[in-house]
Amino acid sequence: MPELPEVETIARTLRPALVGETILTADLRWARSLASPSARKFKEQIQGQNILAVSRRAKFLNLQLSTLREPQGRPFNLFVHLRMSGDLYIKKADAVPEKHDRLRLTLSNDKLLVFNDTRKFGRVWLTDDPESVIGRLGPEPFSDEFTPQWLYDNLRRHHRQLKPLLLDQTFLAGLGNIYTDESLHRARLHPLAASDAVKLKQAERLHEAIRAVLAEGIRRNGASIDWVYRGGEFQNFFRVYDREGKPCPVCRTKIQRLVVGQRGTHVCPKCQKM
Repeated sequence: MPELPEVETIARTLRPALVGETILTADLRWARSLASPSARKFKEQIQGQNILAVSRRAKFLNLQLSTLREPQGRPFNLFVHLRMSGDLYIKKADAVPEKHDRLRLTLSNDKLLVFNDTRKFGRVWLTDDPESVIGRLGPEPFSDEFTPQWLYDNLRRHHRQLKPLLLDQTFLAGLGNIYTDESLHRARLHPLAASDAVKLKQAERLHEAIRAVLAEGIRRNGASIDWVYRGGEFQNFFRVYDREGKPCPVCRTKIQRLVVGQRGTHVCPKCQKM
């Protein structure tokens, strides 16, 4: 599943081609990709929308929209969650539909915005109430709210294993399997450690590690570790993720693979002692 750096990379790639354009028509090719509203309402409401901005919240892509037809109404937001295999492409308006195209939006610049999703897990929302989609998300890792003290206090408020808690999007938004493993290794914390046992200095290390790992991931355009990812190179710089049996870059101990919360998890048994 694309995580924060991959989604941020996609948003930055799409932004120049989308901002300022108008959505002319919508071709919804698989109705269940649409979480809300109904297909009929979606096609009515999306037509004529101007794309004001392209941004990201956690793992959600957000197209902020505005239409001259309803100047007094609340503006719409188009949210896309790519999940396991979703992706967004810009194509020429006359591009032939592909097998796994789920939604095709015709734009005023003679282009298409295409949501392609092989495994059909991705979802799209069109709403004038963003809180209904993203309201329960935790803070962004690069936000002012996310401080070492906030992390320490909130880790101590839960009695959970570290990795499942960090993966919980209502706790902290944007981390997934890859960047959690990498962050915990940098912070020298075991994924099975109890969150309420973390000391302040450890929380400070974890805060620094999360930001450093995500920043490097964004700088390298995310990770390309599966056929659903494209263009990134962060996989060439993994410390532990997907490196079972290979030497830890810090101490040369062989990386081990565990299963934590039904997720494949990679640790250095020496650097990340319980």
